[in-house]
Amino acid sequence: MFRLAAILHLFIGSTLAGSGVIAALVSGFDTLYGISIAAALGFLASFPITLLVARKLTVQQ
Repeated sequence: MFRLAAILHLFIGSTLAGSGVIAALVSGFDTLYGISIAAALGFLASFPITLLVARKLTVQQ
């Protein structure tokens, strides 16, 4: 499951980090500090989401 989670995290992490950057720019936080914080929060939020998706994909039925 670790390999699957690592691959999924590449895509989920970059998607959420990019969404955070776009949300920051739309909200008017156009400084380097605001953009960096938004990207870091999106990246950190992707860890639990990645684990949830990986578990759902590997459930034995």
